[in-house]
Amino acid sequence: MKWKTKKLPADIQRDSFLWFFISSSESWFNSTMMYNFKKTFFAAFILLIPVLLHSQTSADSSRVLKEVVLKTKPYQEVIPVQSLSGVLLENLSAHNVADALRYFAGTQIKDYGGVGGLKTVDVRNMGTHHVGVFYDGIQLGNAQNGVTDLGKYSLDDMESLTMYNGQKSEIFQSAKDFSAASTIYLRTKRPVFSGSKKSNLLVRYKTMSIDYHDPSLRWEQKLSDHVSMSVSSEFIKSNGQYKFRYKRKNQDGSTAYDTTATRWNSDIQALRFESGLYGKINNGSWDAKVYYYDSERGAPGAIVENKFKDGFRQFDKNFFTQAFLTKDVSEKYKFQIRGKYAYDNTHYIARDTTQVLGEPVTEGAQSDDSYYQQEVYFSAVNMYSIIENWDVSLSTDFQYNKLNATRRGIQTQFSFPQRYTALFSLASSYRYEGFKVLGSVVGTRVIEEVRYNAKPPNKTEFTPALFLGYTPFKQYDFNVRAFAKRIFRMPTFNDLYYTMIGSSTLRPEYMNQYDVGFTYNLHFKESFLDRLSIQADAYYTNTKNKIVAAPTGNLFRWMMTNIGQVRGKGIETVLNAAAHIDQVNLTANLTYTYSESRDFTKFVGLEISSYGDQIPYTPWHSGSAILNSGYKTWNFNYSFIYVGKRYNGNVNNIKVNEVQPWYTHDLAVQKSFLFSKYKLNTAVEVNNTFNQQYEVIYNYPMPGRTFKFIISIEL
Repeated sequence: MKWKTKKLPADIQRDSFLWFFISSSESWFNSTMMYNFKKTFFAAFILLIPVLLHSQTSADSSRVLKEVVLKTKPYQEVIPVQSLSGVLLENLSAHNVADALRYFAGTQIKDYGGVGGLKTVDVRNMGTHHVGVFYDGIQLGNAQNGVTDLGKYSLDDMESLTMYNGQKSEIFQSAKDFSAASTIYLRTKRPVFSGSKKSNLLVRYKTMSIDYHDPSLRWEQKLSDHVSMSVSSEFIKSNGQYKFRYKRKNQDGSTAYDTTATRWNSDIQALRFESGLYGKINNGSWDAKVYYYDSERGAPGAIVENKFKDGFRQFDKNFFTQAFLTKDVSEKYKFQIRGKYAYDNTHYIARDTTQVLGEPVTEGAQSDDSYYQQEVYFSAVNMYSIIENWDVSLSTDFQYNKLNATRRGIQTQFSFPQRYTALFSLASSYRYEGFKVLGSVVGTRVIEEVRYNAKPPNKTEFTPALFLGYTPFKQYDFNVRAFAKRIFRMPTFNDLYYTMIGSSTLRPEYMNQYDVGFTYNLHFKESFLDRLSIQADAYYTNTKNKIVAAPTGNLFRWMMTNIGQVRGKGIETVLNAAAHIDQVNLTANLTYTYSESRDFTKFVGLEISSYGDQIPYTPWHSGSAILNSGYKTWNFNYSFIYVGKRYNGNVNNIKVNEVQPWYTHDLAVQKSFLFSKYKLNTAVEVNNTFNQQYEVIYNYPMPGRTFKFIISIEL
């Protein structure tokens, strides 16, 4: 069917860029897209035309545009927020983003052991797929197992880590931001130049007691008064070998296994490179980024029945480039545009090599699979202030995903899926004295195509959200809040098509999330205590058709199933404090979480055996503490993490399926030396100080005590 376009007005035809864009889009529609998708994308494109037209006219008129001074409105957080930034983040004894996120209340990091092991984040036990991870404002894709492997992202370039339950307390954001159940924002450092400096250089080297080597550098250059750039690179190499104790008991309590062994096949060799360009325009800003990650690593398997070695290897090549532009057109109207292209290549080799103590190595059947995923993403956001305290926004997003595969040794034909996703969000916020209300509705249209095999039906969904905040006392910084949000997510490519485990019959997840809480901030004068902040929230979640992913013996092949209904509830508390004693500065960050997440699935009206049981890897109690002290050029940091008893991936909450609590103590001492033209920083860290033998995921042992040494030079 041909897509017919009426003749465009002469003024639009004169704009060569817009004419080329529309003509190209028309040709693309005619050649590749099916009729339903034409309607979906064209509707979204119509919403974007005002932004494109304005961007063109703004460019032409910028030569004579006078500077406009905009008034900023007071900002009040409605949604529960936790953040790590500045000195506290820099001095934390953490290797990567996943290690740092463990200190947020309500988060559970699923760590499969070792330097090269997979690391994912789960918030309020809603599942990793309900956590939107945004890298400099644009959501990260997921080429491996449908989740974001946070172990790939270093803390060296991070300016801040921020987590919101629900969404941000603002409406000037993309539809993607509105559609997630919780969001984590990774903000990288922007170049800052002091005085007349035009360049900054940081060279750093890290090493650990497990044969770990990590050199890195960051270079920042001021190109003009309005444009700067940064280049960052890091290389990691480690054999990943560490000692651990393997102990298992039979159901009668007798000892089945108790031995000390070495963790094999957890090695890694990885290169990270990223570069950014940052600019300022009249009443706006823009940035562009290129990111590349290339790694070869062992994919350590589960230690089951005295098996200590396997032959799984994984090769990753991840590339993306993205850009962002925001501009305040007037006091009432502003817009932003984001775009991204990502390409991910995952090559996986499974030799099924096993080693049992006292027995020779055996070779099993080999599989050799490569997966290629591409993503194109575009977003436009418009916000208009109707009156001084009433704003409205319209966001439109479009995303295209494609997955190809080359597979050997597997007879099942791969599906070669493609997915077209169009989202829009309409949101509004209103402020009156101490009261603030924020409401939004997100529309999602998903169209799926496959070359072979069955595919799920297309979906159109609308999901609303409502947030309320109130400050009852003008003389106190005390805020109460509540929100309700509905979330919808389609099964990922991994859920539906990966290897021989995916199932096209999986149903989408639907979740309702409710929250009520408060924040109380205190500031003190003429006291050793500078500030104190207390935050507490109680929440309830109800998930229908929850999709659960569990490894099937290695980290690449997963089993996907629907759990009929899961209900969760919990309490999260966060306490932050800052104090000083003479020249010693003290800070503390304490968290505690109580959570329940139970399976209430019924089959044909009958309760299954796990009815009412806590779902796998959900601890009832967890908490963390960060204590930091600084004196002149010295800094001392102590951090503690506790995760209580939980159950492994087996169905029932019985004694044999229990996973024991674990906790770790980390220490770090840092010292800086100032010279005329450069600064030298040194640090010594001790992770898992008391050498506790523990597992985050059952049968995936974690490292014991390790020592880490860091030296860096700033020019």
